[in-house]
Amino acid sequence: MSLKEKINQDFKDAFKAKEELKVSVLRMLSSSLKNKEMEKRSKLVKTGTTDEAVLAKESQLLDEEVLQTIGTEAKKRKDSIKQFQDGGRPELAAQEEKELAILSVYLPEQMGEEEVRKIIVESIKEAGASGAQDLGKVMKVLMPKVKGKADGGMVNKIVKEELEK
Repeated sequence: MSLKEKINQDFKDAFKAKEELKVSVLRMLSSSLKNKEMEKRSKLVKTGTTDEAVLAKESQLLDEEVLQTIGTEAKKRKDSIKQFQDGGRPELAAQEEKELAILSVYLPEQMGEEEVRKIIVESIKEAGASGAQDLGKVMKVLMPKVKGKADGGMVNKIVKEELEK
């Protein structure tokens, strides 16, 4: 079962169980996934593909693309939580936290700071980086290793710290 199919099944189960928040979050996620598929399909049409069967097959999202979309939605929730907390709206921040918890179920386990730091140190050696000017080189080597498994802001901060040593 693909990740998208699992999300659709969970949506149906939540709908039957009358779990309003989960239904709402999964409906929003399904909508985002559908938009991504339409975007992918329009790019295929622009390249000259007109066969309907090919378009239908090629516009389906891979699990990696589904994860990327879920990550984007989770990041939106994290940003909203911070803004609501800064704005003195704890009840809205709590709502966003509940939504984030639902989305987090579908994301891979996030790496801890120590694990990320270890991978960063290895990547710096692998890239042959010697200072802050080599940030791009390090990120090029590092991102495929941590993509989707670690918070980008944390990764960037640690890379800068390590390069300044």
